[in-house]
Amino acid sequence: MEWLRDSQWLWWVGAALAFGIVEMNTLDLIFLMLALGALVAAIAAGAGIPLILQVLLFGLSAGLFVFALRPVALKYLRLEGKGDPTLGIEGNIGLTATVVEEVTDRSGLIKLRGENWTSRAELEGTHYAPGELVTVVKIDGATAVVTAAPPEDKPFDAPPAPPHD
Repeated sequence: MEWLRDSQWLWWVGAALAFGIVEMNTLDLIFLMLALGALVAAIAAGAGIPLILQVLLFGLSAGLFVFALRPVALKYLRLEGKGDPTLGIEGNIGLTATVVEEVTDRSGLIKLRGENWTSRAELEGTHYAPGELVTVVKIDGATAVVTAAPPEDKPFDAPPAPPHD
């Protein structure tokens, strides 16, 4: 049984590695904090501290890391909140699109970033004909809610206009 007492630090390092592997799959920093707590317990085990105190140190340090270090790390890494608004569907808001099939307040089809999107007009009774430019104001599920584009906007996916003589 002495070999078990002498290798307690190794068990804590193994636990830290296991928590690290789980963290690689979840990416929410909880298991990283538990891994850090296990490393604290491994240091305590290496210093010859009794097992019950190692477990208490693990629990206290992991809790401290979760409640004190994790929020700071999330803000620094920008993993908390909505993230970068230019990514995902929110990145389409404000872009100009071309009407492919007539858009009404109930249905329609637009070309946005080279893809066809179902769409509807923002205001009731509004119609946009094929070829017109619209601006995405909101994404509602898989439907782009659009309004008339300002005249200076150019379609996102149209080639540049030829120069005038």
